[in-house]
Amino acid sequence: MEKLKLLYEGKAKRLYETADPDVMIMEFKDSLTAFDGTKRDELLGKGEWNNQISAVVFEYLNGRGIPTHFLKLLSPRESLVKRLKMVPLELVCRNLIAGSMAKRTGLPEGTPFKRPVIEFHFKADELHDPLYTEDLILALEIVTEDELKNMREIGSEVNETLRAFMDERDILLVDFKLEFGYTNDGKLVVGDEITPDTCRLWNKLDMQKLDKDRFRRDLGDVAEAYQDVLSRVRK
Repeated sequence: MEKLKLLYEGKAKRLYETADPDVMIMEFKDSLTAFDGTKRDELLGKGEWNNQISAVVFEYLNGRGIPTHFLKLLSPRESLVKRLKMVPLELVCRNLIAGSMAKRTGLPEGTPFKRPVIEFHFKADELHDPLYTEDLILALEIVTEDELKNMREIGSEVNETLRAFMDERDILLVDFKLEFGYTNDGKLVVGDEITPDTCRLWNKLDMQKLDKDRFRRDLGDVAEAYQDVLSRVRK
């Protein structure tokens, strides 16, 4: 399928329209960004690794009845996806304490929660994607109560499914974010990507980080970590 007009370019991806108004081509870039884009670099091959990781994960979710925007892999760097009207919220699901949650709780990274914690953040770079309570989301009428409940249910199902998938590959799913959108026929589905850019993934054997924290925290071996994840999810 041919790429036509560029519809959107973000920090990590470009979206192109196609001759079919219901589908788009998603192209992954080699950009590495952190802290709302204030830290930037280029990592040759990163776009291809993330595209293929996300494709494997979305195919797995689709196969288990979890609705996503993914249709098929087009090339190492491109995927065909459903065109969505995006919901301006990110769902964050946390299984272990890490990152900002360690700062908020004062507990050490790696501390497991007794149950997964689901939060919502309002998507606004200029506000640094602030945490919004569910009451605030409903008071501002960003989504309805039923839509919020649906997002929570899908997020919980993704967490349960993806934790088992990663565990079989000796990876701990520490936390992750999801974005949602509506298809042209009005169905709420998971969109965007599921990759080491949007998840914290730790090696189960030694707790080594296999995600974007290696770039955020200047830990090095970023390429090796992403390639390791790709190799494992393909198994």
